[in-house]
Amino acid sequence: MQKLRINGRYSLNGEVNISGSKNAALPIMAACLLCSEEVVLDNIPALRDINTMIRLITYMGVEISKTSDNTLKINAHRIKEKFAPYDLVKTMRASILVLGPLLARFGEAIVSLPGGCAIGARPVNLHIEGLKAMGAEIDLKNGYIHAKARQLKGCEFSFNPVSVTGTANLMMAACLAEGATILNNCAKEPEIVNLGEFLISMGANINGLGSDQILIEGVDKLEATTCRVIPDRIEAATFLIAALITKSNLKLNGALAEHLKEPMNLLKEAGASISVAEEFIEVTSLNEIIPVSFTTSPYPGIPTDIQAQLMVLNVLAQGESSIEETIFENRFMHVLELQRMGANIELQSNIAKIKGVNQLQSAQVMATDLRASAALVLAALVAHGETEIDRIYHIDRGYENIDKKLSLIGAQVERIES
Repeated sequence: MQKLRINGRYSLNGEVNISGSKNAALPIMAACLLCSEEVVLDNIPALRDINTMIRLITYMGVEISKTSDNTLKINAHRIKEKFAPYDLVKTMRASILVLGPLLARFGEAIVSLPGGCAIGARPVNLHIEGLKAMGAEIDLKNGYIHAKARQLKGCEFSFNPVSVTGTANLMMAACLAEGATILNNCAKEPEIVNLGEFLISMGANINGLGSDQILIEGVDKLEATTCRVIPDRIEAATFLIAALITKSNLKLNGALAEHLKEPMNLLKEAGASISVAEEFIEVTSLNEIIPVSFTTSPYPGIPTDIQAQLMVLNVLAQGESSIEETIFENRFMHVLELQRMGANIELQSNIAKIKGVNQLQSAQVMATDLRASAALVLAALVAHGETEIDRIYHIDRGYENIDKKLSLIGAQVERIES
C-alpha cells in the first residue's frame, strides 16, 4: 500500500493543468451503453474510479480502446452481460449509473448495491422509485437490484431531495423510453449538463439542462458521437485553496470560472486575489487568511466536495468560523486527522466550529475518503515538518497524478511504499 510523504512550508508557483472531471466522465461512460455505435470520449482523467468503470463495462462486453492517455473509443454494440457484480461495484458508488442505460436499452439489469466513500447512507431509493414510475419491475435480493421492463414509459417524477446520480440515471433511461418524461427538482451541476449535451449529440431529445426541470422525449435509438469531458471543478477549487493557504501564485489551465462562481467568491472573502480568462484561472495570495463560514449546498452553492479542503483554510485563518454540512451526514471524518495535526475543531452534529491556529504540525495521518485525503494533503503542505498520509488509494480515485502536479509547482511530495 502506498503513502504520500510531504514536507511542508514550501511556497508553490507555476501552472497546473486541470484534468477532466471524474464526476462528468463516469456517467458519460455509463451512457455509452445506450448506443450500439462507436463513441469517442476525450479529456478522460486517468483515475482509479475511471479504471473501475472501464473494467465494469468491459465485463459486460463493451469494447474499449485508448487512442491516447486521455481519449477512449467505446463501442457497446455487443453486450453479453446485463449484470454488474459486487466485486466491481463495491469500490465505487457511480457504478449504479449503469442501471438506467441497461434497463432502457435491453429491458433488464442486475446491479449490485454500490459502495464507494463511507461518508453517509446516500441511498439509491430515488433511482429505484424513478425507474418504477417509468414502468420497471424492481426487486432487491441478496444485495442486488433486479430490474425488468419490456419498454420503459415516459412519466413525471420529482426528486426529493435533489440527487445528482439520480438525475443522471433517470435522464439516461428516459432517452430510450416511450413518450415524454418530466423530471422535477433536478440536479443543476455542470456534470449533469455535460452528460445531457453528450446524450443530445447522440440524438436524444432533451430540454432544460441546468434548470430544475428537465424534459426528455424518448427516441428509438442513439448514434455515434464524440464528446469532451468538462474540466474538474473540484480539482480546480482544491488548487485554488492550496494557493491561498501557502501564499502562492498559481495558474490553473483549463479551469472554467463559470463552474466555480460561489467557491471563488468565498475564497476572495478569505483573502485570495483571483483573475479569470476563458481558458484559465489565476490566483495569488499574500495576505493573512480571513475565516469564512459557509453551508454546503447543491450547485450552484458551495459543494460538499470541497468542504474538507475549505476546513483546512479555516483552520489556518485568524479567527473563528463554522461549517454546516447539509448534503452528507457523515462527512467530518477528516476532523480527527486534522486534530492530530493541531487543528482546533469542535463538532456539534452537522456543524464544525473552528478556531484558527498559527501553525499545523506534521503527523502520521490516514485518509478516510476521497475529499478528506485532499484536505490532508493541503494540511501537510503548510504543516511544520514531514507528514505521511496513509491509504492514498482514496485520493487516486479522484485526483490525477496529484503528487506529480504538486511537485511541478514546488511542493516536496514523494509517493512511497508502506
